[in-house]
Amino acid sequence: MKYFFSICFLVSGFCGLCATVDTVEVFSSSMQKKIKAVVILPSAYTTAKEYPVIYLLHGFGDTYATWVNNVPSIKEDADTYHFIIVCPDGARSWYFDSPQNASVRYETFIAKELVPWVDQQYKTIKNRKGRGITGLSMGGHGALYLSIKHQDIFAVAGSMSGGVDIRPFPKNWELASVLGTYARQPEEWERHTVMNLLPLLTAGSLALTIECGTGDFFYEVNQKLHHELLYRNIPHDYTIRPGEHNWQYWDNAVHYQFLFMHRFFKNLVKT
Repeated sequence: MKYFFSICFLVSGFCGLCATVDTVEVFSSSMQKKIKAVVILPSAYTTAKEYPVIYLLHGFGDTYATWVNNVPSIKEDADTYHFIIVCPDGARSWYFDSPQNASVRYETFIAKELVPWVDQQYKTIKNRKGRGITGLSMGGHGALYLSIKHQDIFAVAGSMSGGVDIRPFPKNWELASVLGTYARQPEEWERHTVMNLLPLLTAGSLALTIECGTGDFFYEVNQKLHHELLYRNIPHDYTIRPGEHNWQYWDNAVHYQFLFMHRFFKNLVKT
């Protein structure tokens, strides 16, 4: 099911850029329920060509609509760079398949159900080279977690203020309800943290852009991730700038994430 509305920018009395925003419902076979997502199509969208897709993940406590409501200028990025943006609902799952709760399978949903659905419904580049994923906070961890585990699906990934190592936060953000308590299920925490997935990466296997504000409570774990990537000789962009864990920071950061991914997609076209 789709719900359609357009956001138009009026120039000299006529509609200039008109990014189409679809609110869709995608049925998840793994969770036996419909899950909402926002899909932003560039104004020049046509079935005569194929478009890259960026999956943009929300943070803990937010929803599928949070990005487009809080940073409406992402519609302009879709127009400028000619890619599709998909913002799925991830509830409070951390984008895991929960070992505790069989009804929480958001890794499977995004990687195995949502991506094929989007490719079927829209004119997309239907291979990993045309897919990127990024997000903020919980979604930053989720984007790296999903992309590293599913390098056959995503070719470029990013993180903004990501909780890239969950182990220092055993009592926060309902993680225990998804993974079990750290005291009783430490192996699940070790298995599900991005920091322990780095051995799955090889140089050039995944284009990465990671950033965090210096005043963010996730700053230290992002610093550690950066140094571990350096140690392993994994190329990546890493940006730090003054900022905290808030929308003022992400409103700025997301446009750099999109630029990085646009350049990645553009270079593929040249080759």
